[in-house]
This record gives sequence, structure tokens and C-alpha cells, in this order.
Amino acid sequence: MNSSRRGFVQGIAATLGAASLGMLPKASYAAEHSAGKTPVPATDGDRYIPYDKRTGKESVVWFTRDLSAEGLRKIVARTRGVLTGKVGVKLHTGERNGPNIIPSDWVRHLMAHDLPKASIVETNTYYKGDRYTTEQHRETLRVNGWTFAPVDILDEHGTAMLPVMGGNWFTQMSMGKGILSYDSLLALTHFKGHTMGGFGGSNKNLGIGLADGRIGKAMIHTRKGEGQWSISTEEFMERMTESTKAAVDHFAPHIAFVNVMRNMSVSCDCEGLAAQPVVTPNIGIVASLDILAADQAAVDLVMALPDRDHAALAERMTSRHAFRQLSYMKELGMGNDRYLLVDIDNGDNRILPVKAVAGVSPFTL
Repeated sequence: MNSSRRGFVQGIAATLGAASLGMLPKASYAAEHSAGKTPVPATDGDRYIPYDKRTGKESVVWFTRDLSAEGLRKIVARTRGVLTGKVGVKLHTGERNGPNIIPSDWVRHLMAHDLPKASIVETNTYYKGDRYTTEQHRETLRVNGWTFAPVDILDEHGTAMLPVMGGNWFTQMSMGKGILSYDSLLALTHFKGHTMGGFGGSNKNLGIGLADGRIGKAMIHTRKGEGQWSISTEEFMERMTESTKAAVDHFAPHIAFVNVMRNMSVSCDCEGLAAQPVVTPNIGIVASLDILAADQAAVDLVMALPDRDHAALAERMTSRHAFRQLSYMKELGMGNDRYLLVDIDNGDNRILPVKAVAGVSPFTL
């Protein structure tokens, strides 16, 4: 692993130079655009809120235990009706030979049968690694088997600013220009832990994964004049979520969210072979037309596991104050944290998370 990758994984990297910061649009680091005041992040992102303490409406979340190509097809079918026109499939395609990414054969099967004209969409990374440049990224895509469909690296030909409605940190977010070519988006996410975000669900997949590799990701990760990874905990969650909101608003209502809960290391797929060993049991797949409900359900399913099975991932989420992703999505009006969990394996009956994870097997390779 080179020094920049190691810096990302450990959360300590070199400070961005003035030239890099100079690429950012005026006032995009935010704060000052709002009545001359710098936003203050929340401080309770380490607090998990149980279901019975939440308020508001319920959204529908579909659930299957079938972790297979057919299981993925079945659950995506519940959301596919909103995907019209030119469709992008936002994946985390991973660093070279990453062991935990969604199997490419599953996605190939899904796209061949159900989304034959869709393209996989990605952006380049903010750290120097296997996907830092478009050339490196395309070679990594080849190594990891993403060769069965068109892959559009959205920031290959520049960037575009999308509005952030109601945000505290940003009024706009810099994303790969190619996003403007699509009518619909399927967020097909490998749910897992994350070094900085605590967990990587649909919110992280879109908020970081659609922001372009040089400007947008810097807006989220870097405080002007400080280190490359200088923003963390609640402020990071809020900035990332505002980026996601820009993307969701851009596509709504033609956007759907799927979280595949398999091979859930505490590490992100961006760590590739350096990822921590998986110790959390495989659970299944959730899908929704509500991004908050999809991520909240995935978190709830993890938290519903016996303590011995969820300890590592729960600690990663708590220590990074990751629950702020969920509460801030709710504050921004992005969805509901209450939901009807529909068991598509058993006649579409409602099921509670604790019942959904009953009997899961401890993780084995």
C-alpha cells in the first residue's frame, strides 16, 4: 500500500496544498454563505436511537435473506418501476482484488436480464490508489471483473455543480459532469463499515461516490488550510449527507436504493486487500425508494444481531458518530427512519429486524 493509501486508511494524510484548495469554487466550503455564520455540527452522532423512540411516518423497505444473483434480481424488481430513461447503476467497484465487493456476476446477471441498457457509474478517488486517475480506474475495473457493461467514470470529462437545498454546509456540490446524462439512478450498495463514516450505506455510496475526485470529495473531507482528512465525526456525516441530498434531489423520484448486507467488514471496499477481516454475519438485502429508510433498516438489522455478532461493526459506527448520517437525513427531509419491513421470502409479511436476523450463521469464508 503506498503512503497516501495508508494515510487514508489510518485517517492521517498529508495536508492539501494551496493549489489544490484553489480548485474549489468560491464559498463552496460553505458556512460563510449563510448569514455570515459558520455552521456548528451536532454532537450526538454516537447515539443509536431505538425504533420505539422514533417518530413520523413509515416507508416501505423490502427484505430478503437470499444473497445470490437471483435474490438480488427479486428485490430490485420491487423498485425497478421508477427507473426510466437512461439508467445509471452506482456501485462501489472496489480497489483491485478487493475481497468483499458485491460479486460482479450478480450485477452482470441483474443488468443482463433487468437493466440491459444501463451503465455502471463511478467517480475517481480523492486518495492516490488504484482508482485515482481515469486510466488507473479503468484498469482496476478490468481486474475486478466490471467488463460486462458500459462503465461511465462521471468525472472523466469534468465536473458539474448540483444545488444543495436546505443545507447548512453547502449551497451546491461538485459532482462528476457525467451525472447530467442520466435520467434515473439505482444505488446498488455494499453495506459495510467505513474508516471515517462508521458505516457505508446508500448515503455514503452517493454522497462520496458521486462527488468528483478532486473538488467534491475535497469539499466533504477537507477543512481549508488543514489536513486532507481533517473533517470527521458529525461534521463529516453532515457534509456527506448534503452531497447525497444534491444527488437524490437531482434524480427524484427516479431513484432507488439497495443495500447488500454481505461480507460486512468494518473497513470500506476502498481499502481493498487491507480491509479488516469480516466477523459480522451475512444478513441479506434491503431495498427501498426511501434512502433514509434503506440505511436505517440496514443499521437496525446489524444492531438486532446478538452482541457477539454485531460488536465490531456497532463499535465502528458508534466510535465514528455514524448515526448522525441517519438523523441528519431526517432533518433534511430525505425520508423516514420508521419503516414497514416486508419479508419477500415469506408472502410479503411484515417482519421485525430481530426476527429477520434470527438464526443467522456466524460469518465464515
